[in-house]
Amino acid sequence: MSLGAHSKPEDLHRAGKALGLDHTKLGMWFFLASEVMFFGGLIATFTHYKLNHPAPEAAALDVVLVGINTLVLLTSSFTVVRALAAIQEGRRGAFLTYLGRTIVLGTAFLSGQGYEFVSLYRDGITLTSTLFGSSFFTLTGFHGLHVLVGVIWAVVTLLRGARGRFSPTDFMGVEIFGLYWHFVDVVWIVLFTVIYLL
Repeated sequence: MSLGAHSKPEDLHRAGKALGLDHTKLGMWFFLASEVMFFGGLIATFTHYKLNHPAPEAAALDVVLVGINTLVLLTSSFTVVRALAAIQEGRRGAFLTYLGRTIVLGTAFLSGQGYEFVSLYRDGITLTSTLFGSSFFTLTGFHGLHVLVGVIWAVVTLLRGARGRFSPTDFMGVEIFGLYWHFVDVVWIVLFTVIYLL
């Protein structure tokens, strides 16, 4: 099959199937690749400012609080793995339980981030106060937005699962959500290291 510049979507779909690739999963990998470039740009900008314009405001960051928040988010990746394994094994109750825990942990992370933002604002560090404030809130704010999208996606996946949408032979929707959630967690590990530890 020839795939030229004028290939139709159905041609690409058939080509992916012929190669043993699920088009939904492949699409998610392409989306995540674009997200890597997006966050890569933000991280490079923040790192540039951090190295060339050291900011005293960085001392106001609460590494212990954010470290605990990081542990919460990493734990949520474990619950996503367990949720996927449960639905693959046909254990719907366990699937719903683990996905529910993911939602709670994701919400807890966002609450911790919100608390940190409010604390920094009280210290006079805002999105427009300094170069550090602008780069910090832009970078962590975009990540928080991605976590929020993930939590909403998890809720939708939970509701679909409760209605019997997923099974041991049909769990791609859960797997696709898991790819997104793990990506968000990996990005946060990089952010935590660059912003709070280096």
